[in-house]
Amino acid sequence: MKIRTDVFFESYEKHKNNPLGTLIGFYKGYYHYFFFSTITYVIKHSPTWVLPVVTANIINYITGEYTDVFHLVLLNAGILALLYIINLPMNYLHVHFRSKAIRNVEAGLRSTLVHKIQQLSIPYQKDMESGRLQSKIIRDVEAVETLSSQLFVSLLNIIINISVAMVVTILRSKIVFIFFVLMVPLAAVLVITFKKPIKKHNQKFRKEMEQASAEVMEMVELVPVTRAHALEEEEIRKMDYRVNEIAKEGYELDMIQANFGAVSWVCFQIFQVVCLVFTAYLAIRKDIPTGDVVLYQSYFTTIVGQVSSLLNLLPTISKGLESVNSIGEVLLSEEIEDDAEKEIMDDLKGGYDFRNLSYTYPKSGVPVLQKVNLEIKPHETVAFVGESGAGKTTMINLILGFCMATEGSLAIDGKNIENISLRSYRRFLAVVPQETVLFGGSIRDNILYGTTDISEERLEQVIDEAGLRTVIRKLPQGLDTLVGERGDKLSGGQKQRISIARALIRDPKVIILDEATSALDAISEREVSVAIENLTKDRTTFMVAHRLQTIQGADKIVVMKEGEIKEMGTFEELLDKKGYFYKMYIENADTEG
Repeated sequence: MKIRTDVFFESYEKHKNNPLGTLIGFYKGYYHYFFFSTITYVIKHSPTWVLPVVTANIINYITGEYTDVFHLVLLNAGILALLYIINLPMNYLHVHFRSKAIRNVEAGLRSTLVHKIQQLSIPYQKDMESGRLQSKIIRDVEAVETLSSQLFVSLLNIIINISVAMVVTILRSKIVFIFFVLMVPLAAVLVITFKKPIKKHNQKFRKEMEQASAEVMEMVELVPVTRAHALEEEEIRKMDYRVNEIAKEGYELDMIQANFGAVSWVCFQIFQVVCLVFTAYLAIRKDIPTGDVVLYQSYFTTIVGQVSSLLNLLPTISKGLESVNSIGEVLLSEEIEDDAEKEIMDDLKGGYDFRNLSYTYPKSGVPVLQKVNLEIKPHETVAFVGESGAGKTTMINLILGFCMATEGSLAIDGKNIENISLRSYRRFLAVVPQETVLFGGSIRDNILYGTTDISEERLEQVIDEAGLRTVIRKLPQGLDTLVGERGDKLSGGQKQRISIARALIRDPKVIILDEATSALDAISEREVSVAIENLTKDRTTFMVAHRLQTIQGADKIVVMKEGEIKEMGTFEELLDKKGYFYKMYIENADTEG
């Protein structure tokens, strides 16, 4: 099955502020499935409408002056039996066509969200929070799938049942048809009365669920920290508050829906009693045959049931349309990395030139970097140092293209980063972060992540260069040992060496080390440092360093403070100046000593 992501974007663009139109647009290319589903549904469901007619006919044959009554009874019963038999293949085809369309759209919508998330800017994703994005991919798409089923199945059922009942009624008795129509204003009043509060509470409930999803993910990630600081009760208190808020919103939503259902049911049951009395009166007056009392009562029950079902669908429809809007928040976001029509980089030498560069985070207004000027030649090693909040991480994010300068420019090999395809550029980069990100596969899978056609010889070479050989020998399945969720079965030093091996296997031109050894003990740091030397050899390297002793071999050390470059030079040059770096070094040495 080919996923057509363009259909979903097109539907949102075409039907802005119209979630129902957006939903219908999702099914572009599948409308014929619903046509065939409708035809097969009408055929399979026909016994429901024919039965009251057959019942009325038989009563009328028995009570009226007909010849060969038994033959007429058998004929009507035979038609009904044939329709029941046809129900089996028609039901299969109805479900086949309906499910084919709905499930394809469900998969396509999830795939489109994943595509979009991969395009969204990093700042946007951090603002949105992973828990909220997860809720949109899982919960909101599920709500849209439920809405589709209700609209294209339940609503189809309702419309056809009401239409058939009304058509048969008007053909047999216009006065009864007029009576049936009188109930429509009541249904309209009920819909208008309950629509606004149901929509409002569905929206609030959805946002509470998204917030809870984000907080649960955060809580799970922080369990080791929480346990280490004996903060279990604090986390429980926070989550109890959140789940109680969800329960409160859910209770209010449930009560509105319950009142809605109860009021509509009572009203319609009273109307049924009135219908029975009215049609009986008409039969007594001989305005309609006696058997038609059963027919009209059956059809009125059908209409009442279908209108009641339509009204009960309202909460599901409201919830589903809210989810359509929720998904649109992501799909319509313009905070994306757009590589269209930008220059493809076929090679990267590794020269960088920051010119009067400033950066301010969106919605912040406070500059994080101010008038940065810095030139890096290919194969140089540059270390960024400074206190927390000095702008080191922002410099790395600019180099990676996660954010763009708000003033000034960054040139890579003489080309403005804003004019090049970031995807083609990043093929030549490798990042070793402070906290290694591993997935729950084997060591081999984690090293080879994102690469193809890597020979076993090359893999073995990288294992040696990353200092992983001893580690792998001690593991039960060697390279095929599963690392556990996020690598929890490995030590910090082992995980970091896997991260370095993952970088080496890509044979990058530029290396970014974001405090790659700061979380390690002294022994692990020494072992990892050897692997880092192999990694950075003959490559442009950017380092964010906490331990200043680890950057003695850097070609340039850039000292940052409050978003500005205060000093720059080699390790020895900066110590001789006895300026910012010298003070940092003394403080750092005292702390580690």
